[in-house]
Amino acid sequence: MKENDKIKPSDRVSDIKEYYFSIKLREVAAMKASGIDVISLGIGGPDQPPHDEVIETMTQALHVPTNHGYQPHTGAPELRKAFADWYRRWYGVDVDPAKELQPLIGSKEGVTHISLAFLNPGDGVLIPNPGYPTYSSISKLLGAEIFPYNLTEENGWQPDFEELEKMPLERIKLMWINYPHMPTGAGARMDTFRKVIEFGKKHNIVIVHDNPYSFILNKTPLSIMQVEGAKDIAIEMNSLSKSHNMPGWRVGVAVSNPQFISWILKVKSNIDSGQFRPLMLAAAKALEAGPEWHEKVNALYALRRKVAEDIMHELGCEFDPTQTGLFLWGRIKDPAVSSEALADKVLQQAHVFLTPGFIFGSNGERYIRISLCASEEAMQEAFQRIKNMN
Repeated sequence: MKENDKIKPSDRVSDIKEYYFSIKLREVAAMKASGIDVISLGIGGPDQPPHDEVIETMTQALHVPTNHGYQPHTGAPELRKAFADWYRRWYGVDVDPAKELQPLIGSKEGVTHISLAFLNPGDGVLIPNPGYPTYSSISKLLGAEIFPYNLTEENGWQPDFEELEKMPLERIKLMWINYPHMPTGAGARMDTFRKVIEFGKKHNIVIVHDNPYSFILNKTPLSIMQVEGAKDIAIEMNSLSKSHNMPGWRVGVAVSNPQFISWILKVKSNIDSGQFRPLMLAAAKALEAGPEWHEKVNALYALRRKVAEDIMHELGCEFDPTQTGLFLWGRIKDPAVSSEALADKVLQQAHVFLTPGFIFGSNGERYIRISLCASEEAMQEAFQRIKNMN
C-alpha cells in the first residue's frame, strides 16, 4: 500500500471532472511531442496581440518602482473609470465607477466569486444547456443544485420562459445567461433581456449575464444593463480577453448595484491580493480603443470564418450563417455520428483539434464547434487535411 492511499480528496473534488480542454490539450501535447503537427481549432483564445499602445503602456508602467506593490482589491481607480467610460460609450449605460463595478481577474474568476457570494449548499442554479461548462463545475464545487434549462436551435437558442415557469423556482437563487451565446453564436436580443429581467424580479432570482463576445463579428454590442431596472436584479460580467486580444492578461469586470458588488468584493478580498498595477493601467488604455480597432479585429475573423464554413461543409455539418462570436457552431447531419466520435476521428486522422458539442450539455451532442483563433493559413491547412481524410 502506498503511503498516501489513505488520503482522500474532498467530496467536491470527487464530484467534478477535470475540465475537458485540460484533458484534451494534454493529449494534443503528447501528439506534438511525438512529432505530430496538430492544428488546434478548439480553444477560443485570440492568437493576435493587443494594441501597440496597450503594450507600450504596460512597458512604461513596469519601470515605475511603486507599481510593483500590492494593489487594492477594488482595482486601480484608472481602470474603474475606464470601465465606466467604456460602458457609457459602447452600451449607453451609466455606471458609477466607485460603487457599481468590480474589476475581475477574468470572467472565470467572476463565475467563482459571484457563485460564492450568492449560493449556499443546496441552493438551485439555472444553467443553460448547452452552455459554458464552468457554470456547472463551480456550482458543483459549492454544493449547489443544478437545474439545466433548455436552449434549442428551433427556439433560436433563447430561453423558453414557459418551460422556466414550470421549474421549482422557489428553490432557485441564481440564473446564468450568456449572449452572444457560447457555444452556439446566437445573438443577444433586447426582448430576451427584458423577459429575463422580468423573470428574475418576479421570482427573486439573481440574473448573471456573461457578456465577453459582444464585439466579435457583431455590429451592435448589447448589454443587459440597457434594460430599465436591470441593476436591481442582474449582474453583468464583461471581459477584455476576446474583444481586445488579452486572454492571458486576465482582465474582466462585474457590473451591478452597489449591494451586489459589495458582496462580490467581500468574497474576492478574501481570496486574491489584487491585480498588477501596470496590467490594470494597460487594460485602461485598451478600453480607450475606438471602432477602428474592432473593425480591424473583425476583418481578420471574417476571413477565418469563411474557411471555418468550408470545414463545416466538408464535415457534413449545417450551420446558421447569422452566428456571431469567436466560433462556428455546426449541426452534424448524420444521426449515426456523435460529436465526440467526429472530433476524435478528425484529431486522429487529420490531426486537427475541434470541440465536440457534448461538453456543453446534452443539447450540444449533435453539434461540433470550430474556433476562429488560428491563422487563416493554419485553417486552410486544416481544411485540406480534413478534405483528404474523407
